[in-house]
Amino acid sequence: MRKIFCWWVFCTVIWSVIRSGNGHGGRHGIEQPLSKISIQNTISALHDSAYVKASPLVLGLKGQTSEWVTVEYYYPNPTKDDFIGVFSPSNFSAEICESENERQFPPLLCTAPIKYQFAKFKNKAYTKTGKGLLKLQLINQRADFSFALFTGNLSSPKLVAVSNKVEFAYPKAPVYPRLSQGKSWNEMTVTWTSGYGIKEAVPFVEWGMQGEAQTLSPAGTLTFSRNSMCGPPARTVGWRDPGFIHTSFLKELWPNSIYTYRLGHKLFNGTYIWSAEYKFRASPYPGQDSLQRVVIFGDMGKAEADGSNEYDDFQPGSLNTTNQLIRDIDNIDMVVHIGDICYANGYLSQWDQFTAQIEPIASTIPYMIGSGNHERDWPNTGSFYGSFDSGGECGVLAQTMFYVPAENRAKFWYATDYGMFRFCIADSEQDWRPGTEQYKFIEKCLSSVDREKQPWLIFLAHRVLGYSSCGWYQYEGTSAEPMGRDSLQDLWQKYKVDLAFFGHVHNYERTCPVYQSIKSGKDVSSIHGSLESKHECTGNPLCDLLFLLELLIYLFFCRSQCLQDGSNFYTGQFTATTHVVVGGAGATLTGSSFIPNDPVQWSVYRDYDYGFVKLTAFNHTTLLFEYKKSRDGNVYDHFMISRDYRDVVACAFDSCPRTTLAT
Repeated sequence: MRKIFCWWVFCTVIWSVIRSGNGHGGRHGIEQPLSKISIQNTISALHDSAYVKASPLVLGLKGQTSEWVTVEYYYPNPTKDDFIGVFSPSNFSAEICESENERQFPPLLCTAPIKYQFAKFKNKAYTKTGKGLLKLQLINQRADFSFALFTGNLSSPKLVAVSNKVEFAYPKAPVYPRLSQGKSWNEMTVTWTSGYGIKEAVPFVEWGMQGEAQTLSPAGTLTFSRNSMCGPPARTVGWRDPGFIHTSFLKELWPNSIYTYRLGHKLFNGTYIWSAEYKFRASPYPGQDSLQRVVIFGDMGKAEADGSNEYDDFQPGSLNTTNQLIRDIDNIDMVVHIGDICYANGYLSQWDQFTAQIEPIASTIPYMIGSGNHERDWPNTGSFYGSFDSGGECGVLAQTMFYVPAENRAKFWYATDYGMFRFCIADSEQDWRPGTEQYKFIEKCLSSVDREKQPWLIFLAHRVLGYSSCGWYQYEGTSAEPMGRDSLQDLWQKYKVDLAFFGHVHNYERTCPVYQSIKSGKDVSSIHGSLESKHECTGNPLCDLLFLLELLIYLFFCRSQCLQDGSNFYTGQFTATTHVVVGGAGATLTGSSFIPNDPVQWSVYRDYDYGFVKLTAFNHTTLLFEYKKSRDGNVYDHFMISRDYRDVVACAFDSCPRTTLAT
């Protein structure tokens, strides 16, 4: 059996060398659908007989923030590649696009649509008749809309017709509230978007216990400019005015009480603008013994209910996850979305779309987020990884559109307590290694919790810093991000972290209680020194092969072990952390498959499908873990932990406090 295992690892190493030349390590590439349109290549080909008509002309007359629009169109020379682009503001062709250098001529169009759909969608006869009809859903995004018909294709679009203007009756209205835990347990924050700046109106929240007198709390206002973006497309074709983002702090809440609230703006002429009324339940007191339920997932993204912007099969997963949470909202107390929020990737209009999609959830329960590569990463901006995954956003959108109780929003790590839970949310896009500011935060978060009051200690990060048997990690001869587990496993074990959650990999996987212990006298630091030689000789095949052979030695001497067999029921003393990948909330599953029949002994349950996890703390001694599929909401994996306080503080492997023989 040992020979088979070694042969498998050797083959994995060789395969990694072969794959190292492709530059992406086998990881999935996510393409924003709007990036498929080369809008800067558009040429004007307006046709006298072509037309686009949109109705109704005015939306949201009763205060709705979302409505359906009927779009009719005709083009006498139809092709299968014709498409309808939705633009906002409506005068999309009026913007002057500046050249980046003197030899570059400004294009006709420099603003991407906020969504698009092919003209033949649900119009089978379009390529014969040139006539079509689409039903498209619009949300209030602070500006009017127009619809443009393009022929040619996405790479070489030709503008043939533009519709009339459509607008919301109250375009600047406060919309899409999202709740978040504050910096103290009895504080709730409300963040929302509007078209009112501080020179036009004063933002506030009217709130109070349900059925009792209401009070007013002021709100702060943030926005940002194109110059805040770090690169394209966020700084170019993807730019759209974000409006104004307001946050109010509702303090000194009574635990478990129901509060109502509504968003308001007082114009300087004395007029009040109001949102709809919402309600939420205040958080329990830390350590309170009551039923507490938290949903956790990563990588959901956004999707369009009308089928537009088909995003590599995002629609089924993202919408199904959202709809399942909405259906079960009365049985959920908080959501934690651990990175890769909406995959705007530099197309700023998509953040409005996402906040509208989750409004029924985020307006009712705290919606906590973590930072992922598609929010933060951009070269030379302080991100740990130098990829272009954020599309030039470099964290600005995530830090502004959502509130998190971090000391510094640019450093997206924080702790939050909910009753019997302590959540330590790390930022995998910034350095977490020993000696860094974030490492010190992680240790403080884990070490400062009173386990008698809050027995359930949870660590979360976007990238897999623990364990995953996803194919792309396996092909690279590893099971996590480089240096992740090596840096943090001692903390997880020392402070007896019950569960560690990760996204990034678009699937579901649960491990046994696992801990990587050293089985050789060789100093780990010397192994690390050898492995880091890779960074000094990248591109040299022989040097890369040497690195991978050293990695094989490392795998041999530092084997990960189940300190307790995988089970559906754990009782007694803590043994090791259970690691969970839950990155299948909506983003494409492509590229996140598992290697069939691989010998990874620490993997207990794996699922290549869309889903999310729900934790239910019944009391201080019993925690239920459930993995549910987004398509039906049914439970497909589960386990329960039953543990007394004495089991938490008891001696565990590599986690035994010093004792004395003194009496």
